[in-house]
Amino acid sequence: MIDNKENDKRILLHCCCAPCSTTCVERLIEEGYQVILWFSNDNIYPQDENNKRFGELIKLAQFHNLEVLRNNYNHEAWLDRVKGYEDEKEGGERCSICFDYNLSMTQEKAKELSIKYFTTTLTVSRYKNSLRIFEIGNKYTGFVEKNFKKKDGYAKSIQLSKELGLYRQKYCGCEFSLRDALKYEKEKAEKLKNNNL
Repeated sequence: MIDNKENDKRILLHCCCAPCSTTCVERLIEEGYQVILWFSNDNIYPQDENNKRFGELIKLAQFHNLEVLRNNYNHEAWLDRVKGYEDEKEGGERCSICFDYNLSMTQEKAKELSIKYFTTTLTVSRYKNSLRIFEIGNKYTGFVEKNFKKKDGYAKSIQLSKELGLYRQKYCGCEFSLRDALKYEKEKAEKLKNNNL
């Protein structure tokens, strides 16, 4: 929560996608922040998927009458950063490197815009370790710890996404998480098929 005596109530919110952003935006507004949405996700693959997720975030921004900013997509830079970790399981060291990449980009943008505070929507996901995200985020001046999954934040994000008609993707973003998601879906389908024999 920001100090009510402080004039600059702006916060730059790193948004991984519109569905995850729903709850986060509502809570930050309730806490008195002036939220500026920041879509910087070089990890999201392919670029069409990145564009689709950004389009959905624009819908959310319009609903709340918020400003939304976007970086120039550079998937190659992200791939360079995670090189050698391609085979890590989802939630492993590759993800920590990705969190660091996105949070460092967010801090840079906040500095550029003279915004004192920034945070991320990543903590709303039940699949993401908030303490790990805080550990990484706290390396950067201006990071505000927000565990958006508390108070049923994840369930609420699903509900709000449905109410707003937002596209909800089935994988975190990178080609490696897509690979794992497709493998999981295939195994699930095979198990179901075998159960029906």
